[in-house]
Amino acid sequence: QVQLVESGGGLVQAGGSLRLSCAASGSFFSIITMAWYRQAPGKQRELVATITNSGSTYYPDSVKGRFTISRDNAKNTVYLQMNSLKPEESAVYYCKVDYVDYKQSVFSSWGQGTQVTVSS
Repeated sequence: QVQLVESGGGLVQAGGSLRLSCAASGSFFSIITMAWYRQAPGKQRELVATITNSGSTYYPDSVKGRFTISRDNAKNTVYLQMNSLKPEESAVYYCKVDYVDYKQSVFSSWGQGTQVTVSS
């Protein structure tokens, strides 16, 4: 089982930057994909960025060019650098990890979320 601990959220002015971190720990064979999602009040959770174990990344158009996802495999940590933040991007940001256990089964684990508030 994988436990995720997120950090780095907070209050920032529009146009500012924040860097989120998510560290994975526990018993697992390997981590496959790491991703960030966000959920604003009254809205569905949406994908923000993904990164595979080979380093391939994906961003929706809404954040492309402003957000950068990266990972440190040695530390089992994923990062999200967010630049040029907009007030409408205020949300709880969640880390999600897909991993393989020692029985070669694939599971997903979610972090507890970290609040990002962008003031106008």
